[in-house]
Amino acid sequence: MKIDVITIFPEYLDPLRHALLGKAIEDGQLSVDVHNLRDWASGVHQSVDDSPYGGGPGMVMLPTVWGDALEDVVAGKATGMELDSAELHRGQPRHDEVHDIQSRGYDSLASTSGDHRPLLIVPTPSGTPFTQDMAREWSNEDHVIFACGRYEGIDQRVIDDAQRYARVKEVSIGDYVLIGGEVAVLVMTEAMVRLIPGVLGNSESHEDDSFSHGLLEGPSYTKPRVWRGMEVPEPLTSGNHKRIAQFHHEEAVKKTARVRPDIFADLIEHGKLSKEDIRLGAAQYPLRTRMQVLVRQRDLDAALAKLEGSLERHNVFVSDVQTAPMNLACDPSHALIDEFERTHDRPATSEEVFTLDILVDSLAPAKEITGYVMELFPAGTPWMGTTMPALVSAPLNVASDGCTPQA
Repeated sequence: MKIDVITIFPEYLDPLRHALLGKAIEDGQLSVDVHNLRDWASGVHQSVDDSPYGGGPGMVMLPTVWGDALEDVVAGKATGMELDSAELHRGQPRHDEVHDIQSRGYDSLASTSGDHRPLLIVPTPSGTPFTQDMAREWSNEDHVIFACGRYEGIDQRVIDDAQRYARVKEVSIGDYVLIGGEVAVLVMTEAMVRLIPGVLGNSESHEDDSFSHGLLEGPSYTKPRVWRGMEVPEPLTSGNHKRIAQFHHEEAVKKTARVRPDIFADLIEHGKLSKEDIRLGAAQYPLRTRMQVLVRQRDLDAALAKLEGSLERHNVFVSDVQTAPMNLACDPSHALIDEFERTHDRPATSEEVFTLDILVDSLAPAKEITGYVMELFPAGTPWMGTTMPALVSAPLNVASDGCTPQA
Protein backbone atom coordinates (compact mmCIF):
# COMPACT_ATOMS: atom_id res chain seq x y z
CA MET A 1 0.00 0.00 0.00
CA LYS A 2 1.22 3.49 -0.88
CA ILE A 3 0.01 6.35 1.32
CA ASP A 4 0.46 10.05 0.56
CA VAL A 5 -0.37 12.61 3.23
CA ILE A 6 -0.71 16.31 2.48
CA THR A 7 -0.45 18.54 5.55
CA ILE A 8 0.98 21.82 6.79
CA PHE A 9 2.59 19.95 9.72
CA PRO A 10 4.64 17.07 8.26
CA GLU A 11 6.22 16.27 11.64
CA TYR A 12 2.80 15.31 12.95
CA LEU A 13 2.99 12.07 10.95
CA ASP A 14 6.19 10.81 12.60
CA PRO A 15 4.28 8.15 14.66
CA LEU A 16 3.73 6.24 11.40
CA ARG A 17 7.44 5.30 11.56
CA HIS A 18 7.06 3.37 14.81
CA ALA A 19 6.04 -0.12 15.97
CA LEU A 20 4.18 -2.34 13.51
CA LEU A 21 3.67 0.45 10.98
CA GLY A 22 7.40 1.09 10.95
CA LYS A 23 8.01 -2.62 10.47
CA ALA A 24 5.52 -2.66 7.59
CA ILE A 25 7.53 0.17 5.99
CA GLU A 26 10.76 -1.73 6.57
CA ASP A 27 9.30 -4.92 5.06
CA GLY A 28 8.03 -3.11 1.98
CA GLN A 29 4.36 -3.69 2.74
CA LEU A 30 3.77 0.03 3.22
CA SER A 31 5.29 3.22 1.86
CA VAL A 32 4.38 6.66 3.21
CA ASP A 33 5.20 10.01 1.61
CA VAL A 34 4.38 13.17 3.56
CA HIS A 35 3.94 16.40 1.57
CA ASN A 36 4.06 19.92 2.95
CA LEU A 37 1.09 21.82 1.51
CA ARG A 38 3.07 25.07 1.67
CA ASP A 39 5.30 23.76 -1.14
CA TRP A 40 2.43 24.68 -3.47
CA ALA A 41 1.78 28.08 -1.88
CA SER A 42 3.07 31.32 -3.37
CA GLY A 43 4.22 34.59 -1.88
CA VAL A 44 6.64 35.41 0.89
CA HIS A 45 4.40 34.00 3.61
CA GLN A 46 3.29 30.94 1.62
CA SER A 47 -0.29 31.44 2.81
CA VAL A 48 -2.63 28.46 2.47
CA ASP A 49 -5.84 30.05 3.79
CA ASP A 50 -8.08 33.11 3.49
CA SER A 51 -11.23 34.54 5.06
CA PRO A 52 -14.54 32.81 4.22
CA TYR A 53 -17.07 34.24 1.79
CA GLY A 54 -20.24 35.23 3.60
CA GLY A 55 -18.35 36.09 6.76
CA GLY A 56 -17.95 34.02 9.88
CA PRO A 57 -15.11 33.03 12.18
CA GLY A 58 -11.90 31.31 11.16
CA MET A 59 -10.15 30.82 7.85
CA VAL A 60 -10.76 28.48 4.91
CA MET A 61 -7.95 26.66 3.09
CA LEU A 62 -7.33 27.93 -0.45
CA PRO A 63 -8.51 25.92 -3.47
CA THR A 64 -5.66 27.31 -5.57
CA VAL A 65 -3.14 25.63 -3.29
CA TRP A 66 -5.01 22.40 -2.61
CA GLY A 67 -6.01 21.82 -6.22
CA ASP A 68 -2.42 21.91 -7.48
CA ALA A 69 -1.16 19.81 -4.59
CA LEU A 70 -3.69 17.03 -5.09
CA GLU A 71 -3.22 16.88 -8.85
CA ASP A 72 0.57 16.64 -8.50
CA VAL A 73 0.35 13.91 -5.85
CA VAL A 74 -2.14 11.87 -7.89
CA ALA A 75 0.03 12.22 -11.00
CA GLY A 76 3.15 11.16 -9.11
CA LYS A 77 4.86 14.49 -9.75
CA ALA A 78 5.23 15.46 -6.09
CA THR A 79 8.37 14.68 -4.14
CA GLY A 80 7.49 14.37 -0.50
CA MET A 81 9.34 13.21 2.59
CA GLU A 82 9.41 9.42 2.45
CA LEU A 83 9.12 7.95 5.92
CA ASP A 84 11.45 5.19 7.02
CA SER A 85 11.16 2.90 10.01
CA ALA A 86 12.16 4.50 13.31
CA GLU A 87 14.10 1.36 14.27
CA LEU A 88 15.18 -1.82 12.55
CA HIS A 89 12.99 -4.86 13.13
CA ARG A 90 14.57 -7.42 10.82
CA GLY A 91 15.94 -10.44 12.61
CA GLN A 92 13.63 -9.95 15.58
CA PRO A 93 11.03 -12.73 15.92
CA ARG A 94 7.36 -11.79 15.85
CA HIS A 95 4.95 -12.74 18.63
CA ASP A 96 3.39 -15.51 16.54
CA GLU A 97 6.84 -16.90 15.73
CA VAL A 98 7.88 -16.91 19.40
CA HIS A 99 4.74 -18.75 20.46
CA ASP A 100 4.65 -21.12 17.46
CA ILE A 101 1.20 -20.03 16.26
CA GLN A 102 0.10 -21.66 13.02
CA SER A 103 -0.23 -19.05 10.29
CA ARG A 104 -3.66 -18.66 8.75
CA GLY A 105 -4.74 -17.00 5.54
CA TYR A 106 -6.71 -13.80 5.17
CA ASP A 107 -10.06 -13.47 3.47
CA SER A 108 -10.00 -11.46 0.26
CA LEU A 109 -11.80 -8.16 0.73
CA ALA A 110 -10.68 -6.42 -2.44
CA SER A 111 -13.07 -3.94 -4.00
CA THR A 112 -15.00 -5.19 -7.00
CA SER A 113 -15.93 -1.73 -8.25
CA GLY A 114 -13.34 -1.77 -11.04
CA ASP A 115 -12.50 1.88 -10.33
CA HIS A 116 -8.71 2.11 -10.14
CA ARG A 117 -8.48 5.78 -9.24
CA PRO A 118 -6.67 6.44 -5.94
CA LEU A 119 -8.72 6.72 -2.77
CA LEU A 120 -8.72 10.31 -1.44
CA ILE A 121 -9.73 10.55 2.22
CA VAL A 122 -10.58 13.96 3.67
CA PRO A 123 -10.85 13.83 7.49
CA THR A 124 -13.67 16.11 8.66
CA PRO A 125 -16.09 16.05 11.61
CA SER A 126 -18.93 16.40 9.07
CA GLY A 127 -17.94 13.21 7.24
CA THR A 128 -19.20 9.64 7.27
CA PRO A 129 -18.29 7.86 10.55
CA PHE A 130 -15.19 5.69 10.15
CA THR A 131 -15.86 2.01 10.89
CA GLN A 132 -14.03 -1.30 11.05
CA ASP A 133 -15.75 -2.29 7.81
CA MET A 134 -14.17 0.73 6.10
CA ALA A 135 -10.76 -0.19 7.50
CA ARG A 136 -11.18 -3.75 6.25
CA GLU A 137 -12.22 -2.64 2.77
CA TRP A 138 -9.56 0.05 2.43
CA SER A 139 -6.77 -2.26 3.60
CA ASN A 140 -6.88 -3.63 0.05
CA GLU A 141 -6.23 -0.26 -1.60
CA ASP A 142 -3.04 0.24 -3.60
CA HIS A 143 -2.92 4.03 -3.24
CA VAL A 144 -4.50 6.15 -0.48
CA ILE A 145 -4.17 9.93 -0.24
CA PHE A 146 -5.04 11.88 2.90
CA ALA A 147 -5.85 15.59 2.69
CA CYS A 148 -5.40 17.10 6.16
CA GLY A 149 -7.51 20.20 6.60
CA ARG A 150 -7.03 22.90 9.22
CA TYR A 151 -8.91 25.97 10.44
CA GLU A 152 -12.49 25.86 9.08
CA GLY A 153 -11.61 23.21 6.53
CA ILE A 154 -10.86 23.04 2.81
CA ASP A 155 -12.77 25.02 0.19
CA GLN A 156 -15.61 22.70 -0.90
CA ARG A 157 -14.75 23.17 -4.56
CA VAL A 158 -11.53 21.23 -3.99
CA ILE A 159 -13.55 18.23 -2.80
CA ASP A 160 -15.96 18.51 -5.71
CA ASP A 161 -13.21 18.92 -8.32
CA ALA A 162 -11.21 15.97 -6.98
CA GLN A 163 -14.02 13.61 -8.00
CA ARG A 164 -12.54 13.80 -11.53
CA TYR A 165 -9.37 11.93 -10.64
CA ALA A 166 -9.99 10.22 -7.29
CA ARG A 167 -12.60 8.36 -5.28
CA VAL A 168 -13.27 10.96 -2.60
CA LYS A 169 -14.43 10.02 0.90
CA GLU A 170 -15.08 12.61 3.60
CA VAL A 171 -14.66 10.71 6.86
CA SER A 172 -15.07 11.45 10.57
CA ILE A 173 -13.43 9.47 13.38
CA GLY A 174 -15.95 10.63 15.98
CA ASP A 175 -18.53 13.15 17.07
CA TYR A 176 -16.00 15.74 18.19
CA VAL A 177 -13.80 18.39 16.59
CA LEU A 178 -10.00 18.26 16.35
CA ILE A 179 -7.58 21.04 15.43
CA GLY A 180 -6.71 19.33 12.16
CA GLY A 181 -6.92 16.09 10.21
CA GLU A 182 -3.52 14.68 11.15
CA VAL A 183 -4.67 12.75 14.23
CA ALA A 184 -7.48 11.22 12.19
CA VAL A 185 -4.91 10.13 9.59
CA LEU A 186 -2.91 8.32 12.27
CA VAL A 187 -6.04 6.56 13.51
CA MET A 188 -7.30 5.46 10.09
CA THR A 189 -3.86 4.45 8.82
CA GLU A 190 -3.23 2.18 11.78
CA ALA A 191 -6.71 0.65 11.50
CA MET A 192 -6.17 -0.11 7.80
CA VAL A 193 -2.52 -1.15 7.73
CA ARG A 194 -2.82 -3.66 10.57
CA LEU A 195 -5.28 -5.58 8.35
CA ILE A 196 -2.85 -5.88 5.43
CA PRO A 197 -1.87 -9.57 5.20
CA GLY A 198 1.41 -10.17 6.97
CA VAL A 199 1.56 -6.97 9.00
CA LEU A 200 0.30 -8.71 12.14
CA GLY A 201 1.79 -11.98 10.95
CA ASN A 202 -1.39 -13.97 11.55
CA SER A 203 -5.04 -13.34 10.78
CA GLU A 204 -6.01 -14.71 14.21
CA SER A 205 -4.48 -11.57 15.71
CA HIS A 206 -7.42 -9.52 14.49
CA GLU A 207 -10.18 -12.09 13.93
CA ASP A 208 -11.61 -11.45 17.41
CA ASP A 209 -11.13 -7.68 17.37
CA SER A 210 -14.03 -5.49 18.38
CA PHE A 211 -16.36 -4.99 15.39
CA SER A 212 -14.74 -7.80 13.35
CA HIS A 213 -17.91 -9.87 13.74
CA GLY A 214 -20.16 -6.99 14.67
CA LEU A 215 -19.59 -7.43 18.42
CA LEU A 216 -17.19 -5.67 20.75
CA GLU A 217 -14.29 -7.76 21.97
CA GLY A 218 -14.70 -9.18 25.47
CA PRO A 219 -12.16 -9.06 28.32
CA SER A 220 -8.68 -10.60 28.11
CA TYR A 221 -6.59 -12.26 30.83
CA THR A 222 -2.97 -13.43 31.29
CA LYS A 223 -0.70 -14.68 34.09
CA PRO A 224 -0.83 -14.89 37.05
CA ARG A 225 -3.94 -17.02 37.41
CA VAL A 226 -4.87 -15.26 40.66
CA TRP A 227 -4.10 -11.57 41.16
CA ARG A 228 -5.17 -9.57 44.23
CA GLY A 229 -7.76 -12.19 45.01
CA MET A 230 -9.27 -12.15 41.53
CA GLU A 231 -9.11 -15.35 39.48
CA VAL A 232 -9.05 -15.79 35.74
CA PRO A 233 -12.51 -17.10 34.71
CA GLU A 234 -12.55 -20.88 34.95
CA PRO A 235 -13.52 -21.62 31.31
CA LEU A 236 -10.28 -19.99 30.10
CA THR A 237 -8.14 -22.36 32.17
CA SER A 238 -10.22 -25.48 31.47
CA GLY A 239 -8.37 -26.49 28.30
CA ASN A 240 -11.75 -27.11 26.66
CA HIS A 241 -11.64 -25.15 23.40
CA LYS A 242 -15.40 -25.26 22.94
CA ARG A 243 -15.99 -23.78 26.40
CA ILE A 244 -13.29 -21.16 25.81
CA ALA A 245 -14.88 -20.10 22.51
CA GLN A 246 -18.31 -20.00 24.14
CA PHE A 247 -16.96 -17.85 26.99
CA HIS A 248 -15.41 -15.34 24.59
CA HIS A 249 -18.60 -15.16 22.55
CA GLU A 250 -20.87 -14.68 25.56
CA GLU A 251 -18.63 -12.00 27.04
CA ALA A 252 -18.59 -10.18 23.69
CA VAL A 253 -22.39 -10.32 23.55
CA LYS A 254 -22.76 -8.98 27.09
CA LYS A 255 -20.23 -6.19 26.62
CA THR A 256 -21.77 -5.05 23.33
CA ALA A 257 -25.24 -4.94 24.85
CA ARG A 258 -23.98 -3.10 27.93
CA VAL A 259 -21.58 -0.61 26.31
CA ARG A 260 -23.02 -0.14 22.81
CA PRO A 261 -26.75 -0.92 22.88
CA ASP A 262 -27.05 0.89 19.54
CA ILE A 263 -24.77 -1.68 17.87
CA PHE A 264 -26.59 -4.52 19.63
CA ALA A 265 -29.98 -3.27 18.43
CA ASP A 266 -28.64 -3.00 14.88
CA LEU A 267 -27.40 -6.60 15.01
CA ILE A 268 -30.85 -7.72 16.17
CA GLU A 269 -32.55 -5.76 13.41
CA HIS A 270 -30.36 -7.38 10.75
CA GLY A 271 -30.84 -10.89 12.14
CA LYS A 272 -27.19 -11.39 13.11
CA LEU A 273 -27.84 -12.64 16.66
CA SER A 274 -29.41 -15.86 17.90
CA LYS A 275 -32.31 -15.81 20.35
CA GLU A 276 -29.88 -16.97 23.04
CA ASP A 277 -27.57 -14.03 22.24
CA ILE A 278 -30.47 -11.58 22.42
CA ARG A 279 -31.61 -13.02 25.75
CA LEU A 280 -28.06 -12.80 27.12
CA GLY A 281 -27.72 -9.20 25.99
CA ALA A 282 -31.13 -8.28 27.38
CA ALA A 283 -30.06 -9.65 30.77
CA GLN A 284 -27.77 -6.61 31.07
CA TYR A 285 -30.92 -4.46 31.36
CA PRO A 286 -33.24 -5.81 34.10
CA LEU A 287 -36.50 -3.85 34.28
CA ARG A 288 -39.55 -3.87 36.50
CA THR A 289 -43.11 -3.15 35.41
CA ARG A 290 -45.41 -2.18 38.30
CA MET A 291 -49.07 -1.66 37.48
CA GLN A 292 -52.57 -1.55 38.88
CA VAL A 293 -55.37 -2.74 36.62
CA LEU A 294 -59.13 -2.92 37.08
CA VAL A 295 -60.13 -6.16 35.41
CA ARG A 296 -62.17 -9.34 35.81
CA GLN A 297 -60.29 -12.35 37.19
CA ARG A 298 -60.73 -14.38 34.00
CA ASP A 299 -59.32 -11.54 31.86
CA LEU A 300 -56.33 -11.28 34.19
CA ASP A 301 -55.74 -15.03 33.96
CA ALA A 302 -55.94 -14.89 30.15
CA ALA A 303 -53.43 -12.03 30.02
CA LEU A 304 -50.98 -13.79 32.33
CA ALA A 305 -51.21 -16.99 30.27
CA LYS A 306 -50.07 -15.09 27.17
CA LEU A 307 -47.61 -12.75 28.93
CA GLU A 308 -44.30 -14.59 28.54
CA GLY A 309 -44.74 -15.68 24.92
CA SER A 310 -46.16 -12.34 23.80
CA LEU A 311 -43.36 -10.27 25.36
CA GLU A 312 -40.66 -12.61 24.05
CA ARG A 313 -41.78 -11.80 20.49
CA HIS A 314 -40.68 -8.23 21.28
CA ASN A 315 -37.36 -9.51 22.77
CA VAL A 316 -38.66 -8.83 26.28
CA PHE A 317 -37.85 -11.79 28.53
CA VAL A 318 -39.94 -12.36 31.68
CA SER A 319 -38.06 -13.56 34.77
CA ASP A 320 -40.75 -13.21 37.47
CA VAL A 321 -44.42 -12.22 37.81
CA GLN A 322 -46.37 -11.43 40.96
CA THR A 323 -50.04 -10.45 41.13
CA ALA A 324 -52.41 -9.76 44.01
CA PRO A 325 -55.84 -8.21 44.50
CA MET A 326 -55.81 -4.88 46.30
CA ASN A 327 -57.59 -4.52 49.62
CA LEU A 328 -59.84 -1.52 49.02
CA ALA A 329 -61.32 -1.47 52.49
CA CYS A 330 -59.28 1.62 53.25
CA ASP A 331 -59.77 3.25 49.87
CA PRO A 332 -63.13 2.28 48.35
CA SER A 333 -63.03 5.26 45.98
CA HIS A 334 -60.01 4.05 44.01
CA ALA A 335 -59.14 6.18 40.98
CA LEU A 336 -59.47 3.22 38.59
CA ILE A 337 -62.93 2.40 39.91
CA ASP A 338 -63.98 6.02 39.57
CA GLU A 339 -62.70 6.04 35.98
CA PHE A 340 -64.52 2.79 35.16
CA GLU A 341 -67.85 3.93 36.57
CA ARG A 342 -67.56 7.25 34.77
CA THR A 343 -66.85 5.66 31.37
CA HIS A 344 -69.10 2.58 31.68
CA ASP A 345 -72.03 4.14 33.55
CA ARG A 346 -72.27 1.18 35.93
CA PRO A 347 -70.55 0.01 39.10
CA ALA A 348 -67.52 -2.27 38.85
CA THR A 349 -69.28 -5.24 40.40
CA SER A 350 -67.39 -8.06 38.60
CA GLU A 351 -64.04 -6.27 38.28
CA GLU A 352 -61.25 -6.04 40.85
CA VAL A 353 -58.15 -3.88 41.17
CA PHE A 354 -55.06 -6.09 40.85
CA THR A 355 -51.44 -5.16 41.30
CA LEU A 356 -48.90 -6.57 38.84
CA ASP A 357 -45.17 -6.71 39.51
CA ILE A 358 -43.31 -8.06 36.45
CA LEU A 359 -39.53 -8.46 36.23
CA VAL A 360 -38.15 -8.56 32.69
CA ASP A 361 -34.86 -8.29 30.80
CA SER A 362 -34.92 -6.12 27.69
CA LEU A 363 -33.18 -3.40 25.70
CA ALA A 364 -36.57 -2.08 24.60
CA PRO A 365 -37.60 1.37 25.88
CA ALA A 366 -39.41 1.10 29.21
CA LYS A 367 -42.52 2.85 27.92
CA GLU A 368 -42.88 0.30 25.13
CA ILE A 369 -42.78 -2.59 27.61
CA THR A 370 -45.65 -1.08 29.59
CA GLY A 371 -47.60 -0.87 26.34
CA TYR A 372 -46.83 -4.50 25.45
CA VAL A 373 -48.29 -5.62 28.79
CA MET A 374 -51.48 -3.60 28.40
CA GLU A 375 -52.04 -4.99 24.89
CA LEU A 376 -52.87 -8.31 26.59
CA PHE A 377 -55.90 -6.89 28.38
CA PRO A 378 -59.30 -6.04 26.86
CA ALA A 379 -59.42 -2.64 25.17
CA GLY A 380 -60.37 0.14 27.54
CA THR A 381 -59.09 -1.62 30.68
CA PRO A 382 -58.38 1.09 33.30
CA TRP A 383 -54.78 0.97 34.50
CA MET A 384 -51.93 2.96 36.02
CA GLY A 385 -48.27 2.14 36.34
CA THR A 386 -44.83 2.32 34.78
CA THR A 387 -41.69 0.38 33.85
CA MET A 388 -38.39 1.28 35.52
CA PRO A 389 -34.91 -0.15 36.09
CA ALA A 390 -35.23 -3.21 38.31
CA LEU A 391 -32.63 -1.83 40.73
CA VAL A 392 -35.14 0.82 41.80
CA SER A 393 -36.59 -0.35 45.10
CA ALA A 394 -40.39 -0.14 45.20
CA PRO A 395 -42.56 -2.43 47.36
CA LEU A 396 -45.38 -4.44 45.80
CA ASN A 397 -48.75 -3.02 46.87
CA VAL A 398 -50.37 -6.34 47.79
CA ALA A 399 -53.57 -6.97 49.68
CA SER A 400 -53.21 -6.37 53.40
CA ASP A 401 -54.91 -7.95 56.40
CA GLY A 402 -56.74 -4.76 57.26
CA CYS A 403 -56.51 -1.04 57.74
CA THR A 404 -57.15 1.70 60.24
CA PRO A 405 -60.89 2.52 60.07
CA GLN A 406 -61.60 6.05 58.97
CA ALA A 407 -63.56 8.25 61.32
